Formats: sequence, structure tokens, C-alpha cells
Amino acid sequence: MIDQSLPLVELHRHLDGSIRLQTILELADQHGIPLPAHDLEGLAPYVHIDESAPGLMAFIDRFEHMTAVLVDADACRRVAYENVEDALSEGIDYIELRYSPWFMAETHGMHPAEVMEACADGIRAAERDTGVRANIIGILSRTYGVDVCMQELEAILAHRDHIVAVDLAGDEAKFPAHLFKPHFRRVRDAGLHVTIHAGEADGPQSIWSAIKNLGAERIGHGVSALEDPALVDYLVEQGIGLESCPTSNLHTSTVESYAVHPIRHLAASGVRFCLNTDDPGISAIDIAHEYEVAAPAVGLTPAQIRQSQVDGLDMAFLSHEEKKLLQLKVAENGTLQPV
Repeated sequence: MIDQSLPLVELHRHLDGSIRLQTILELADQHGIPLPAHDLEGLAPYVHIDESAPGLMAFIDRFEHMTAVLVDADACRRVAYENVEDALSEGIDYIELRYSPWFMAETHGMHPAEVMEACADGIRAAERDTGVRANIIGILSRTYGVDVCMQELEAILAHRDHIVAVDLAGDEAKFPAHLFKPHFRRVRDAGLHVTIHAGEADGPQSIWSAIKNLGAERIGHGVSALEDPALVDYLVEQGIGLESCPTSNLHTSTVESYAVHPIRHLAASGVRFCLNTDDPGISAIDIAHEYEVAAPAVGLTPAQIRQSQVDGLDMAFLSHEEKKLLQLKVAENGTLQPV
């Protein structure tokens, strides 16, 4: 269960995987975008996953109808704003939203920098209106290759003042981390944090590479870490936390069931982690689901679940002072409530 006396944070949520079905329908109608169905009940099976998909890339294909309606800056701004509204409705006090500007721009030929700016505008406006603290992580989508990712990085760094970190996501197996060393050298030189998708669709060597070659301070997923005891020890010693997404891992077939998810063993070994939804618009979940359904199903104890909430705040890309203010805000007012 979520401890209401502690800040509730989410550190691994894809903005473009968190688009409301109603918004998809409305934007499609507004811009004449064809959809396989024209009501919520009919559209849901084409967007939501209710059982395992055959692999990570098949899961990513579910983004099709979400990116289809990102026709312009206004659409991107709306989706970003609604992401923060949804965080408020879930009782989240602090959220880090991540997105790949190239992936979001591609379908309708927008410029990635335009996407970065529009989403940042939407997030900042929603911060002001809701009181939810939000930060932005720019994603390099490795599936497009090294050269495109360098162009994507240019768009991200052009809006350096809006973001706290850069991530590497996409086809982990075909595009290993070491290919992107020059990109993340620039990221670190810009003073930004680094979190990397690793150990989701590839083995522990992918996590090692994310840390050693790219300077990862956090790891997205990290499911395969348990296969390498030396890596587990290193994660503990260095305090490198995992952004764990149990339901998403089930839906991408990264794990066969909640029962075999390795996070309970990693937690028992002392690895820091926090619970996250990843792409709640695809998995049809919210953060409470991960705490109240997924976490017990993977075998986490109540103490470990509470510790994940503590570690989530500690792992957040916030200053020490900002974390303290967030703790004080929750202690004084209770967790944020929907308006």
C-alpha cells in the first residue's frame, strides 16, 4: 500500500505512452485521423494490453494510435498537460515524464525541437495549475540509429533549461549502449543526469555498459541484473537504483509472470528501486496498481514496498533542498488531492 505520510513519486513514465483514450478520439476527430474504432470501448483493445505481448518491440507497436494524433505542437502541449493532470488524480506529488522528441515528431513531420518545446510548455503550465512538481527527461530513441540520435540530442540540448536528464530507450538488443558514448559525453558535459533503459531486452552486460560507457546514475528496468551477482553487488555499493516497472515487464514478456519477477530478490540483496507505471496508457494501469496489485504479486513485503517509496524520492533528480521541501509539503498538507 502507498504510505500517505511519504511523498509519492514516479520516475519512469513515458509521456507519449500516457495519452488518454478520450484525447486520442478527440484529436483524431479534430484532424481527420483514421482510427480502428470511434468510441472508448471499441478503441481500448487497440491501445491497451491486458495480457503479455510477444516482446518489447510488439509492445512499442501499441504506440501507433497515440503518435498518430500528435499532429502539431498544440496536440503535444495538450497531451503533456494532461499527463500532469493525471499524476494529480493519482495522488502523485512528484513525477519525471520522459519522451523521445524524434519518435513523437516522426508521424507528422514535426521538428523534434518543436516537440520538446511544446511538451515542456504543457508540463510547466500544468505544474502551475495543479501543484504537482514535474521534471522532464529527454529520450534518445536508439532504434533510429546513432546519427539520428545525435540530431535528436541537438533538439533536446536546445531546451537544456527545461530538462533534468537524458535517457536511452528503444531496441536495446540491436543498438547496445557503447554506440552512444559520444552522445552521453555531451549529456554529462551539459550537466544533465543520466538514466538508461537496460537489462529489459538484453542481459546484465547491457546494464554494465550503461553504467561504464554512458554514466548511468539510474537504470530503467534492470530486470536481468540478478543474473550477475557481481553486478548486484556493484549496484548496492554505488547506490545505483532501478526504476522498476513490474506490470510493463509482464506486458512486454520480459518476465513470464509477476511471480518470477526478480525485483523481490534484488530488493532482498539491498538494491535500491522504485515502482513505476512505464506506459500506463498502454498497460491500462495507474501508480496505485503497481503498489497495491503488482508489488504484492511479485512477492515484495510491506516493508520493501514502503522502502521503494522512500528510495523513489532519494533517487529523484531533485536537489537535496527540493526533496526536503517535498517532504515538508506532504507532512503539512498530506498528499496532493485532485482538484
